[in-house]
Amino acid sequence: MQPFENSTAWKACHSLALEVYHVTARFPREERFGITSQIRRAAVSVPANLVEGSSRRGSKELRRFLDIARGSLAEVAYFLILGRDLGLLDPVSFEKLMELHRVAGRLTWGLYSWADKGGRR
Repeated sequence: MQPFENSTAWKACHSLALEVYHVTARFPREERFGITSQIRRAAVSVPANLVEGSSRRGSKELRRFLDIARGSLAEVAYFLILGRDLGLLDPVSFEKLMELHRVAGRLTWGLYSWADKGGRR
């Protein structure tokens, strides 16, 4: 597998994590140990698991870490919805984050499908 920094999926997941950090910096201080911490942890977990999986030997190991990344993506989606419904995310920020999430999810699923075929096209 190519170095993780060259992976389109990793770049998309990293962009999502960066934007989550940027947007949650505006969340209320009292949420620092609540939703802010949770969504940041989940968002960072996604590209981190792509990195860890890419360093392992074999597609089975990669798929295991991609499964974890996909679970973290699901958590991010929930926390975005929760943030919107609590009034912590304005509609523009919510839509921007959801679009980044959709792209990251699609590319991560594509990487998973590639690994599922043994890393062959």
